Amino acid sequence: MIGRNILEEDTALKRFATTPQDQKPRFDWSDFVNQEEGDDKPATIQVKVEVGEQMRDFDIGEIADTVGKALTDLLLSRQEEDIYNEQNKRLVAGVSRAVCEELADRSSENGNTQEVTLTSEQVTNIIERALVKNNAHDIARSLIIRRQRALTEGLTQQNGSADQKQPTVKVIRRNGKAVPWNRNKIEIAVRKAFLAQHLESGPAIAIADALTEQLRQSDLEFIHIEDLQDKVQEELMRQGHFKVAEGYILYRAHRVTQRLQEQESAAEQETTDAGDDPNQDALILVKRTADESFLWDGQDLRRRIEFAMLGLDLCLNEDEIEKELRRSIFAEMTVADLQKTITLNAKSLIERDADFSKFAGRIMLTYIYEEVLDWDILKDGIGKLPEAHRKTFKKNLQRGIEIRRLSPKLRDLELDRLARSIDPAADLDFDYLGIQTLYDRYLIVDKTAEQHRRIETPQLFWMRVAMGLFTGEPENQTEKIVSLYNLYKGRRFCSSTPTLFNSGTPHSQLSSCYLYKVDDSIESIMTRGIAENAYLSKWAGGLGGSWTAVRGTGSYIHGTNGESQGVIPFLKLHNDQLVAVNQGGKRRGSGCAYLESWHVDIFDFLELRRTRGMIAAGRTT
Repeated sequence: MIGRNILEEDTALKRFATTPQDQKPRFDWSDFVNQEEGDDKPATIQVKVEVGEQMRDFDIGEIADTVGKALTDLLLSRQEEDIYNEQNKRLVAGVSRAVCEELADRSSENGNTQEVTLTSEQVTNIIERALVKNNAHDIARSLIIRRQRALTEGLTQQNGSADQKQPTVKVIRRNGKAVPWNRNKIEIAVRKAFLAQHLESGPAIAIADALTEQLRQSDLEFIHIEDLQDKVQEELMRQGHFKVAEGYILYRAHRVTQRLQEQESAAEQETTDAGDDPNQDALILVKRTADESFLWDGQDLRRRIEFAMLGLDLCLNEDEIEKELRRSIFAEMTVADLQKTITLNAKSLIERDADFSKFAGRIMLTYIYEEVLDWDILKDGIGKLPEAHRKTFKKNLQRGIEIRRLSPKLRDLELDRLARSIDPAADLDFDYLGIQTLYDRYLIVDKTAEQHRRIETPQLFWMRVAMGLFTGEPENQTEKIVSLYNLYKGRRFCSSTPTLFNSGTPHSQLSSCYLYKVDDSIESIMTRGIAENAYLSKWAGGLGGSWTAVRGTGSYIHGTNGESQGVIPFLKLHNDQLVAVNQGGKRRGSGCAYLESWHVDIFDFLELRRTRGMIAAGRTT
């Protein structure tokens, strides 16, 4: 019964399925079925339908109405006017009769010849099977689309095994909204794919259950709809439904083409409307380089706002936020200044609503993605972020090795498997301070080019750290790397700063803190207390040392026949060394000096902690 293009017919079916019933032709299908006599009259079976915690009657007439409405939607989508004819009446009656026969078989198996209790989904599945047996696959597809509408409106509950725990992952839709996982939507989509091939759709249950379990066991918090559909394709092929998988892939390809056409039409309409609006903001001239400029229309800003608002309940709507982010933007500013202004404007909103901390962080994330990845928020959208991370992973790792910022040993790992484990959706948990700190201190920078640029996103950074820690692992290396990466990305564990700085680099110094003791000699003071500490501080080590052995002020020096100036001047040198040799050029040096209470210089030592102390200008001593 496929008379038109499946995609166009599905679009029309969805439109009629959402059309209110009083705006469509109404036919009394149940009355015709009830008027049948003799062998054509369906058996009388009392059906109880469970909806939530309530029970209601569902008689044979309602079965006929359900089939008839699905048939009506299908014929309306094909622009057919002759709907309530004798042929269609007989078809509806035949399907109703087949449903009644299956219900009668169920009641006899339960020892009850009068009443059957089912869920609304079970009734729909029985009707669907009866339609398939009558070779009415298109009507079955129309029925599934009506069921999808009921699911969207919250009229049905999720199916699945009773003991199957639902995943907590949220699905990012194409409009940028994050919605909770709903297994039924997967089952309905797969059922439609089977019915489009004129096949019985029962296997959709196993596919939906398998995908639900797969996501439940994963550590994903978000998954984009495109990635989810990729997993549906993989599961179809894994379970041997290759013909259905092929049809599903072709359907998706046609749907992409259709969406692009719709977007182009919408963009043209928006341009026309904007031209008629006297309040529309003028285009802003922005400098890309000293010799190149372009007109910025703010389209990318709107996409960044949509991404940044995912799952957040903010006190401002999109238009109000865009107005706030456009503050202080002026003509002929550079791209860098434009990005900085938008980011700082987003940061300023944190005082209005705590959730703007995540919002501002995500705004900054989009600029990091564009700096590191071969990705553009307008051309590619957030749906291409996982693919962009996978493609960039190996390329930037090789670049890091070429500029001697990463260890060549990383090339020996299973990079393809590791790339597939990268989950950019985990970045949505960062707030602004976290993203800003990562960007300023931890992400590796390529400084060999004229314009410095990062070669890591936050998720590439976590993966690099995990890889560096397991480069010498003899067994299950990849599994352990992925396991540690999952702990990092889920923020259930974090290594110390030297590990984050140096893991996976040619100088993989992972230790965080060092203890030392300075003896009472000029050699020990200058070598152990100053020089060796400088080497440790260079690679991000924190220092803690005992200076108690150094003689106090006024003590006799046998070698020079003079008197000691005590421990305080040497601590001044130690403090200056920490300022001069900071931790890898990424943060200030960190050191702590200890002196026991019986030392003669203890009171001068305590004065060092006060703002008027002798080394008040020191950073961290």
